Amino acid sequence: MQSLVDRLERIEYEMAASPEPDAFVRLSREHAEIGPVAQKCKDLLDLRDEIAGIDEVMADPETDAEMMALAEAEAGDLRAREEALAQEVRILLLPRDVADEKGAILEIRAGTGGEEAALFAGDLFRMYQRYAEGEGWKVTVLSESESDRGGYREIVADVTGRGVFAKLKFESGVHRVQRVPETEASGRIHTSAATVAVLPEAEDVDVDLDEGDLRIDVYRSSGAGGQHVNTTDSAVRITHLPTNIVVAVQDERSQHKNKAKALKLLRAKLYDQERERLASERAADRKDQVGSGDRSERIRTYNFPQGRVTDHRINLTLYKLDKVITGEALGEVIDALITEDQARRLADQEQSAETA
Repeated sequence: MQSLVDRLERIEYEMAASPEPDAFVRLSREHAEIGPVAQKCKDLLDLRDEIAGIDEVMADPETDAEMMALAEAEAGDLRAREEALAQEVRILLLPRDVADEKGAILEIRAGTGGEEAALFAGDLFRMYQRYAEGEGWKVTVLSESESDRGGYREIVADVTGRGVFAKLKFESGVHRVQRVPETEASGRIHTSAATVAVLPEAEDVDVDLDEGDLRIDVYRSSGAGGQHVNTTDSAVRITHLPTNIVVAVQDERSQHKNKAKALKLLRAKLYDQERERLASERAADRKDQVGSGDRSERIRTYNFPQGRVTDHRINLTLYKLDKVITGEALGEVIDALITEDQARRLADQEQSAETA
């Protein structure tokens, strides 16, 4: 903790010394990264110094009864604050996912349930879109395939901002909805599903793409029902030959812009594939972990007749489906998942320390 505090003070000293622009940018990034945890560490160290001072007063045989009573009361309050602050610091010092601060590629696909599943996929996209707005993030659609009634068979979007992946990574998996479709005359409840995949956005330094490994095809963009969006070959499909991963983008009228978006999506998929490979090597069974990223795992149920949302990984049920589906209360679910993940990692860390 002291080394972090010392490093923060050094960074602030160097920034105040008016370094070169590139150095200032590097220092600013490091300051933003370690600043919050270093400040908490400083607060904890200062608090422990204060407790040590109170302990000295209580250990002094010259301390009178009145002063002793005051010191004991203050010591109790300080130790309670220390316990809470120490827990905050332990969480902040947990090893971080290097992708947490990145943006993310959000993919939503309609699953079982036909048109109702496509409508639900649209509901999910709007839920994330409104949640992102509340977080100050930007959402840009990369590609979409609309259904006949205004839902989405598939929609892929780029979500940019700070800490996007850290919060959205727990959303990967199968989302199930139970409700009465508008077309259901008998009022029978239907169950349908949509699959969500959240991939960390990859930068050029994360993925080395060899042009020789790519097959790039261009074709004419088309919209719902087969009508042409434009009359030029602006849509782009890229195949990564070594992995056979295929991405396609036709959102823009410009072939150049569609190619740039497709390359961005391909980088994200390759980066995610490598992360999954490394994670599988580190853990024999990842399904017990919150946010394992298993796309086939049913993670959440949205039950409209009962107005409830249940996240099956942490047995969390909220009777505020209307606020969750509009993005207003989605943060409550995401925060609970983050807290559970932190608790699990703390327990694993303590168990490893005991074993060692």
